[in-house]
Amino acid sequence: MSQAVVIKSNKYGIHLVLSNEISFKALLDAIVEKFKESEKFFKGAKLAISFEGRKLTHDEEMAIIDAVTSNTSIEILCIVDHDPDREAYVKQQIEEYQASVQQPYVDGGTQFYRGTLRSGQTLESETGIVVVGDVNPGAAVMANGSIVVLGAVKGSVYAGLGGDDSAFIVALDMDPIQIRIGNILAKSPDKPFSRRRIRKKVKETTTSPQIAYLKDGTICIEPLTKELLSDI
Repeated sequence: MSQAVVIKSNKYGIHLVLSNEISFKALLDAIVEKFKESEKFFKGAKLAISFEGRKLTHDEEMAIIDAVTSNTSIEILCIVDHDPDREAYVKQQIEEYQASVQQPYVDGGTQFYRGTLRSGQTLESETGIVVVGDVNPGAAVMANGSIVVLGAVKGSVYAGLGGDDSAFIVALDMDPIQIRIGNILAKSPDKPFSRRRIRKKVKETTTSPQIAYLKDGTICIEPLTKELLSDI
């Protein structure tokens, strides 16, 4: 039998090719399993969804959306069908979202972004990235590799999203609202519950370059030195 679920991507979201040879419950289980396998590729994405291969009732469509959003970090914006008015609406919504996601450029295999990231903007990289500018509160940088910010980090930074615990984050001014390396997530020290997960070894007033890295399951933030960088 062919695959129960095939996920295809398009300009505005994801397209599911569904088997018509199994029960809906079995299909739902297969969808959940498929999306869990693909979670790192769609992490935090806001997408439209469309279906093919199986006639679905409205309740079944809603059950699929609920299964996807409950088991992943994906947000389903809407369902795309053959209604021209709905397709036009979907196009507008997705394009507005895509406009808020900043795109880096590549130079010699390294990704760079020049400019300040403001509240509501997100910069994503499949590798590591160098940001020439600030990351303001409400903005976020997300990378599968390491992140270097030649400016101030006041927003959120997520490195090693593919599970790379060796990834690190460097900034000229390190004061993130939220920081993540590998699978360890921490919020700013004014959030009491996060103190178990983050250890900052410098005074808050320092403006020297700093590096954040994982050590013994804890995110450490220290002044950047050549010796420390060579040890990571």
